[in-house]
Amino acid sequence: MARSFNSGVAAPALRLIQGEGQHTPESLASRDAVTRVLIEAGVDLLLRHISPERAQEIEGRVDRVLLMFDRVERQPELGAALEAELDELEALMRETRSLRRRR
Repeated sequence: MARSFNSGVAAPALRLIQGEGQHTPESLASRDAVTRVLIEAGVDLLLRHISPERAQEIEGRVDRVLLMFDRVERQPELGAALEAELDELEALMRETRSLRRRR
């Protein structure tokens, strides 16, 4: 079935949601939350809010944390090491967001 992009029907208007562009950073308690940190860093890099070096540091920490999630599934006793990695990533992201706000 072919799609018709020019059907003559007006597209619904976009609705603006007021949010002031601010949100409370979520806790890094899941793989999804950690992945969103990587996306946030990518956006910040593209917008030149952070340096390539900082983005690379965030990417490396995200990679380590995601690997730790996998290891903890096999070896639950590594949970404390995962928590330490998550704390370090959260601290780096707090610092990064602080730098971004100053610019």
